Amino acid sequence: MMFKPDCTAFAMIQPSALPGSYRHEDKTIDDIVAEVLEETQMIVDNGFDGVILQNMNDMPIKQIAAPEAIAYMTRIAYEIKHQYPQLILGVLVNWDGVASLAVADAVHADFVRVEHLFTGANVTSAGILEGQCVEIAALRKRIRSKVPVYADIQEVHGIPLGGKPIDDAAWEAVHEAFADGLFVSGKSKEESLEMIHAVRKKLPDTPVILGGGANGENIEELLQYYDGVSVATWVKNGNMKNPIDPKRAEIFMSSVQKAREKKRGRS
Repeated sequence: MMFKPDCTAFAMIQPSALPGSYRHEDKTIDDIVAEVLEETQMIVDNGFDGVILQNMNDMPIKQIAAPEAIAYMTRIAYEIKHQYPQLILGVLVNWDGVASLAVADAVHADFVRVEHLFTGANVTSAGILEGQCVEIAALRKRIRSKVPVYADIQEVHGIPLGGKPIDDAAWEAVHEAFADGLFVSGKSKEESLEMIHAVRKKLPDTPVILGGGANGENIEELLQYYDGVSVATWVKNGNMKNPIDPKRAEIFMSSVQKAREKKRGRS
């Protein structure tokens, strides 16, 4: 069955820098896998529905993922899926949506998150990243992949070129580039609400996940409009390298549960 979010809560898993990346020091891939599985258990213990695996600590990264990054991300993703088959698993290989789809398809992940570069072009710290929707569509067709592709629209850490309104950019990603769902988020709760309202007017039935900016205080309100949320920094006390803080995770998931009860009470 194709994954479709419904007040779904994801924790981001961002492993230590992988072998071959600039910040990698002496951890082996076995060391990193052990750390990831320990963190995944904390995520399960704290009631999250799933995880999104991202090699954020490999930065700086340009458009095309290195072969070793693809190999190591496949290993880690496989281990998560094998050990925790009940978890929803998303894959995000920085910043390569084609690589993300290849990894996800190989391990039977539930979806791919394509950040920065599904459509259009974005200026990032690593330069200009260009949309990969054509290459992603070609790979989907070639390997007959059924893994849903979720695309970030105007991700907050990049500057989109062209100044296209958020609703037009979202419509284009779905109807011209064939994304199955979207990630949308602003720099504040107010901006995120403004963005989701605009997107919903043109795409009322497209699944939309809040890609960032969630915390224990705002997520109850935001999930009245979004179908799901991914969180990293807030449940790790402001630093993605920290382990999950069980107290913050409890606060966050309590607010998610209140949002579910409120939203489902209206349906």
